[in-house]
Amino acid sequence: MLETMKKEWFSNIRGDLLAGTVVALALIPEAIAFSIIAGVDPKVGLYASFCIAVIVAFTGGRPGMISAATGAMALLMVTLVKEHGLEYLLAATLLTGVFQIGAGFLKLGSLMRFVSRSVVTGFVNALAILIFMAQLPELTDVTWHVYAMTAAGLGIIYLFPLLPKIGKVVPSPLVCIISMTIVSILLGLDIRTVGDMGELPDTLPVFLWPDVPLTFETLSIIFPYSIGLAVVGLLESMMTATIVDDLTDTPSDKNRECKAQGIANIGAGLLGGMAGCAMIGQSVINVKSGGRGRLSTFVAGLFLLIMVVFLDQWIKQIPMAALVAVMIMVSIGTFSWDSIRNLKKHPLSTNIVMVATVAVVVGTHNLALGVLVGVLLASLFFANKIGRFMLVKNESTGEGQRSYRVIGQVFFASSDQFVDAFDFREVLEHVTIDLTDAHFWDITAVSALDKVVIKFRREGTDVKVIGLNEASSTIVDRFGVHDKPEEVEKMMAGH
Repeated sequence: MLETMKKEWFSNIRGDLLAGTVVALALIPEAIAFSIIAGVDPKVGLYASFCIAVIVAFTGGRPGMISAATGAMALLMVTLVKEHGLEYLLAATLLTGVFQIGAGFLKLGSLMRFVSRSVVTGFVNALAILIFMAQLPELTDVTWHVYAMTAAGLGIIYLFPLLPKIGKVVPSPLVCIISMTIVSILLGLDIRTVGDMGELPDTLPVFLWPDVPLTFETLSIIFPYSIGLAVVGLLESMMTATIVDDLTDTPSDKNRECKAQGIANIGAGLLGGMAGCAMIGQSVINVKSGGRGRLSTFVAGLFLLIMVVFLDQWIKQIPMAALVAVMIMVSIGTFSWDSIRNLKKHPLSTNIVMVATVAVVVGTHNLALGVLVGVLLASLFFANKIGRFMLVKNESTGEGQRSYRVIGQVFFASSDQFVDAFDFREVLEHVTIDLTDAHFWDITAVSALDKVVIKFRREGTDVKVIGLNEASSTIVDRFGVHDKPEEVEKMMAGH
């Protein structure tokens, strides 16, 4: 226990402290922007980001991953806030946390194994594109100073690490933010700053129980929003955890992460914050700045609160151009450039799944819908591919006798092919169906076997089914009717 705690918290102190500081600076304008999207005061997003990051640092299943208020969640809150107000949003945030904790106990995080690599790649590429697109408003209808500052920031980010010794000690995004802020102040540049995003809070968060009536009507109002928030939040968190797993080559406990997200959202709701989840952009910033442990997530949340409450006069002067440079770096680093190079190498179905996921996420800004489309397409392509591997061979074993040998997987996608492989017009006395090398997966496959056996028997042919493995035999015995005369009679009467 102590060894694990030491490894997760104190094995990379300097890297985690510096990375957490960079993330905290990048979180400020994001949290304010997401609050504006949701239609609430900026402090709602800032308090949420502080609370969620700190709680997840202790409870999360993925060390080094950053969780806070996010745009995907903010978009789902707009209608609720507009129609019912902030108090109902806080209540919905609490219920969201309850749902997510329940998902953790039900081990729904394990469902990530059904998300294919092509869907994850599409999700990553779509997020990279959305992160870049989110910076465009800061680069539209602005003076040349903004472009110069952004270009200089990118230069620092990519060139500073090349410097001997110091380039490896201090994260280049932090150097970018500090140096660009100093330049902006010294030159007195009239450019957009963090202070222009919204008013920063000047007090620490306090415990708040949502001021809503505890009635069924309240539950009926917040329930659909909480379900949506819980699903989107867990989906984005699980996908982000998978990406950080790849970046750090370390595993994560996704069911624990589900519970952690729920606990964090309950904490956020009780401190006047909105619901949030893992953030792929900030998580990538953290990893690329050297953050690996829980300490980086804790520092990000704690420093965020300290900076906005006690250092607000300095934080307000950070030019948005510096943060835009950091987010462009995140976008470039997040995008899977290999996926473009591998388009000619990978199967067409894989490319279609990846591109479809990107297109839906970017087109709708709905992460859950994009992943759902990707998973459905991947499942359909997989079922079609496996269905083609089913083969039925037949040979004559004597006069009026034939043996059919089934090889492969029989399920809903291959059941028609299975039935079509038998010749019911041939006059036969005995037919043997050998299923030694086959596996029956579902009731559609069992129904196909029933159809074949009953059709042969209708023609006066004696049919013998052999070789069923234990799993197939169980499902055939339970749902099959060809060896149950009374069931066959009912089925025939139905026809």
